[in-house]
Amino acid sequence: MSIIYLQIKGTGSYLPQHVLTNQDLEKMVDTSDEWITERTGIKERHIAKGISTAYMAIKASQKAMDSAGVTPDEIDIIIAATITPDYLTPSLSCLVQKEFGADSAFCFDINAACSGFCYALDIADLYIKTGRAKTILIVASEMLSRITDYTDRRTCVLFGDGAGAVIARAGDTKGVMDSICCAVGGLGDVLKASVFEDYKFIQMNGKEVYKFAVRVNIETITQLLSNNNLSTDDIAYLVPHQANKRIIATVSSKLGIDSDKTYINVDRYGNTSSASIPICLDEMNKKGLLKDGDKIILTGFGGGLTYAGILLQWVGM
Repeated sequence: MSIIYLQIKGTGSYLPQHVLTNQDLEKMVDTSDEWITERTGIKERHIAKGISTAYMAIKASQKAMDSAGVTPDEIDIIIAATITPDYLTPSLSCLVQKEFGADSAFCFDINAACSGFCYALDIADLYIKTGRAKTILIVASEMLSRITDYTDRRTCVLFGDGAGAVIARAGDTKGVMDSICCAVGGLGDVLKASVFEDYKFIQMNGKEVYKFAVRVNIETITQLLSNNNLSTDDIAYLVPHQANKRIIATVSSKLGIDSDKTYINVDRYGNTSSASIPICLDEMNKKGLLKDGDKIILTGFGGGLTYAGILLQWVGM
């Protein structure tokens, strides 16, 4: 019996039209473009106005389906990653299903914060390998402006809104080569946002998040390379969660990964949580950067605390 593998066969993304620049933030809180850029690498971020998390998810999903040449009736599963859904129920994935009339798909959401896309890709890989599904829509959509306190200069400079999606399909060439998904619930208070407390905005211990992110990114990438007898020379691109340019630069430097192999767009979008990696993949795909057989490492970390990594082989679309 032949082995079935997950392959990414389509990508899509959506960014709201409104752009919030560092200069705009200078008028809102005690901060400066120089301070934000030096500490985060962020210059601007997109903010949703008059639209929903589902709207962004639907737009990104449609582009991914068009990219893959997939129709809604072909989709077996819809997996949505988000920490900012429009409703407690119905789920974001069900709202996407309703829009497209993808009635043969079953749907569920996951909450792994900024690791959400990697978690979802790992789950999709298992469904495809077991033969339970042939075509899966994975969409990550986040409206972090909903839970950002724009009077808190420590956090309001970091976050943006957006959505990214991929179509995963069964094939005979290995796409997902390896995956690591982990959680450290004991550190959950380091990064949190409450539904029930009076203060419902993101609260973060920046120093602890930075230390955690650098450590787990290095450990995850090292483990993925070791598991598969690869070196950094074998990797075409590192696509990290776009949280902070300093974190990304530190990880790349410590592992000896060239800057031209590390994809960064945090300067234009800020931290879009689970949407950041699929937004990167869509940009890279549209730019023609991804070649058949390229080995790519995706890494995410976020609230929970969670972290994850995927070793992905790009299969020509």
